[in-house]
Amino acid sequence: MSWIQASPQMAAAFLGSSIEAVEAMTIVLAAGVVRGWRPALIGTAAGLVTLAAIVALFGPAIAAIPIAYLQIVVGTALLLFGIRWLRKAILRSAGVVAHHDESAIYAQQASALRPSDNAATRWDAVAMLTAYKAVVLEGVEVVVIVIGVGAVGDMLLPASVGALAACVLVAIAGALLHRPLARVPENTLKYIVGIMLTAFGWFWFGEGIGIQWPYGDAAILGLMAVVYVTSALAVRSIRRVRALADANIEGRP
Repeated sequence: MSWIQASPQMAAAFLGSSIEAVEAMTIVLAAGVVRGWRPALIGTAAGLVTLAAIVALFGPAIAAIPIAYLQIVVGTALLLFGIRWLRKAILRSAGVVAHHDESAIYAQQASALRPSDNAATRWDAVAMLTAYKAVVLEGVEVVVIVIGVGAVGDMLLPASVGALAACVLVAIAGALLHRPLARVPENTLKYIVGIMLTAFGWFWFGEGIGIQWPYGDAAILGLMAVVYVTSALAVRSIRRVRALADANIEGRP
């Protein structure tokens, strides 16, 4: 395996995991600041242990699946992931949906977690469960991304390295800043990752049903270009429709 050849898988896993890690870190920070760091960190650690158990339990089962079936399953999963993220990124780029605001989410979580008259203890169940839930839910999505990106073509190791690097960097940034990572351009990341995951899913689903892609794995780059051009045209079309609708509303007596 060439690490240069595996760079697309590493990049896709890194960017996708960064998004999930930022969302989890935002909630953990809110729990730690408002309710106390000890219970928040305990919940985080418990969530990481749960994720490790999930990977250990389902990893061998995934490896036993025939490659053609695995390509179809993984391709479908990546298409669903990619199209979901790409749809949100397109709508946000077109101004239909507001951009994801980690600062607002942090404030909302902090307000919901703020203790009542009874002071939070170091074994605060609310903080522990909040951090645990955030780590497990977002972590499961990271696991799905890693498996989807790396399961086909023996790329699990580079995909795992990319995901681990993203999670470590986000954790370090959160520990140093003690604030939501609001400067991370999440919509841009989701746009890029949506394009990459959709292209990977398209490619592997096609291989699973017997399509022989020209130029082998390099066809993924062509698929990314097709998805990008299509999404850019979708953004322009939505903006144009919204502009015409606004003009019609303003022109009414």
